[in-house]
Amino acid sequence: MLLVPDWNRHGVHARIANPYLLKLEESVFIKALSGNLTQGRGRTAGEDKMDMYAQEAKRKGIYTYDAAWTIYGMNWSVRRDSKFRLAVGSFIEEYRNMVEIVQLEDETGKFQVDPKLSFDHPYPATKIMFIPDKESAKPDLMATTSDNLRIWQIHEDKVELKSLLNNRQNRDYCSPLTSFDWNEFDMRRLGTSSIDTTCTIWDIERGIVDTQLIAHDKEVHDIAWGGIGVFASVSADGSVRVFDLRDKQHSTIIYESPQPGTPLLRLGWNKDDPRFMATILMDSSKVVILDIRYPTVPVSELQRHQACVNAIAWAPHSACHICTAGDDSQALIWDMSAKPVDGGLDPILAYTAGGEVNQVQWSASHSDWVAIAFGNKLQVLRV
Repeated sequence: MLLVPDWNRHGVHARIANPYLLKLEESVFIKALSGNLTQGRGRTAGEDKMDMYAQEAKRKGIYTYDAAWTIYGMNWSVRRDSKFRLAVGSFIEEYRNMVEIVQLEDETGKFQVDPKLSFDHPYPATKIMFIPDKESAKPDLMATTSDNLRIWQIHEDKVELKSLLNNRQNRDYCSPLTSFDWNEFDMRRLGTSSIDTTCTIWDIERGIVDTQLIAHDKEVHDIAWGGIGVFASVSADGSVRVFDLRDKQHSTIIYESPQPGTPLLRLGWNKDDPRFMATILMDSSKVVILDIRYPTVPVSELQRHQACVNAIAWAPHSACHICTAGDDSQALIWDMSAKPVDGGLDPILAYTAGGEVNQVQWSASHSDWVAIAFGNKLQVLRV
């Protein structure tokens, strides 16, 4: 059974003994019921108590799914007609991995897994993303990256591979894809990042490469769209670069790691206010907030995590809120419009998970829900 503490609210101007260390209040822990009660016999007092704990978890807005393997890739469905549908991918150190589509039932508070919508995946999926089509005007698609870019079509009773896309010249060598982003402004376009230093822009409707750019001097770790023809990427060379597809020969470096050679791992572009983006450094407990109007100098650095940060997600409904998560088992929500206290900005919400958090995603269609992944657990949390 899992110990699941509640979100803790913190005043922006809370007094902190050490301004550089956020001292969180004691969390209220409850136990979440996992699995079904044994059928065919009477209920024990212990089972009644566990059921009570499960109901309490539901009341507090905490829902947990236990996978059979460590979860790495994870994301929400964007379609408004598929509330609480998510995809999770395994991290197994062998060729055969898995992707599952899970659905949280609103009434019961339990996750449903349809075996027909689970499928084998070559290598761990470095990222999973549903097509950003809120109005369900297009086919129900999902993309994954690992050795190649794969587009999957979801049907009621199966998931089928629609296309497998790669642009390698040498068939004997495969450059793994580290991440990708689906352009919500032009859903034909999907951009991938690779360890071979390139970013590739795909036209997925035609199944062809639109553009391939040598984006950095070292491996590219992440990519994010900021407009219909503008994207940015981060790399092991320690830089954030912005590209405009109208001028493919040039890019703009808007940030470089303060310690030369320190890789940047993740990039989040604020879709509600595209002046701002966020990035994280390898083995660093801080999150760097950038304003593209003022290159090279961060506008803010979020420094309340106690271990390295692994994931970032901007709120889809607000220009000034971002969620960060890391190896300290903390998921923190920040209000970038708040006034900093001595030592920097404090988070306004905190959640303590049951282990090191490696993924966080904020639902685009239901903005009061955040999903996190740690170990073999997916948790859906009400903000």
